[in-house]
Amino acid sequence: MSATSRYATRTSARGSRRASALGPGLVALCVVLAVVAFLSVTMGSRSIGLSEVLHALGSLNNDGSTNSTVTLELRVPRTLLGIVVGAALGVAGAILQGVTRNPLADAGIMGINAGAAAFVVFAITVLGFRGVGVYVWFAFAGAIGALLLVYSIASLGREGATPIKLALAGAAVTAGLTSVTTGIVMTNVDALNELRFWQVGSLAGRYAPILTGVAPFLLVGLVASLGFGRALNGLALGEDVARGLGQHVTRTRAAAFAVVAILAGAATAACGPIVFIGLVVPHLARFICGPDYRWIIPYSMLLAPIILLLADVLGRVAGAPDELQVGVVLGVLGAPAFVAVVRYAKLSEV
Repeated sequence: MSATSRYATRTSARGSRRASALGPGLVALCVVLAVVAFLSVTMGSRSIGLSEVLHALGSLNNDGSTNSTVTLELRVPRTLLGIVVGAALGVAGAILQGVTRNPLADAGIMGINAGAAAFVVFAITVLGFRGVGVYVWFAFAGAIGALLLVYSIASLGREGATPIKLALAGAAVTAGLTSVTTGIVMTNVDALNELRFWQVGSLAGRYAPILTGVAPFLLVGLVASLGFGRALNGLALGEDVARGLGQHVTRTRAAAFAVVAILAGAATAACGPIVFIGLVVPHLARFICGPDYRWIIPYSMLLAPIILLLADVLGRVAGAPDELQVGVVLGVLGAPAFVAVVRYAKLSEV
């Protein structure tokens, strides 16, 4: 047997052993997510018993009672939105960190949040629109537009969109759009009040129409993301190595940014800029399953909604009878969590 064949055999054996260990981990996370989703439906400022939840879900018919209304019209859409938005933000962060080879890449750094906010302000001040249901589409367009602008700027020059140029372009676009947005809202009280409501980052008040509006985009993006594992593994070895393995680097980056635009754009549009999920979760996944993006992506897809829903439940319980928005809870808990990730998850190994 040749040396190459022996290496391939050993690599395959290691991959099989890792799969045998990590596969059950995904199943366990699915169970944890189901438990957390159940808590999200039953817990809050108003506790709803298991029998009442099962009755409402079994009939899928609002019988007019308060508990049935809260379950079917408020908490179930909120929980489902938390699942798909959390998964989208986690996966988007993992792909961004892989494609840019930047361990700090997330939707905020790459201009997505700033673009969404700028378009929401445009909808308020120029077009006179009001309401989260309208903001979704403007925020979606702004997020995609900002990410395309970042990629276009970074692509200028002979070497194309390198990781350093992507990071610098993202920082520049974010700074520019943030300055414009701040300048507008500081001179417009209505814009300031409306943007403040959207920008806090929340699952509250996002009803079924918003869920059905963004869910198709998020589901398509999540399915497409599962095919990027091998390509991101190649990019992690360096562009020259990736090209040597037959990978078209520019095409891979463009496709990855398109998926990120769909995932992070729709998620930010629906719930506002939710911090730390896209930044921390990929490192937690990497800590569990190593540097293989074929596992990092599905693990991020499950870890992120678990964390997001737990933070949402905590905000509802801690702030009862009112509630703390999930963006606030994640902001408070995310900083020490990120410090722990930096300490234990080897942030430099992306």
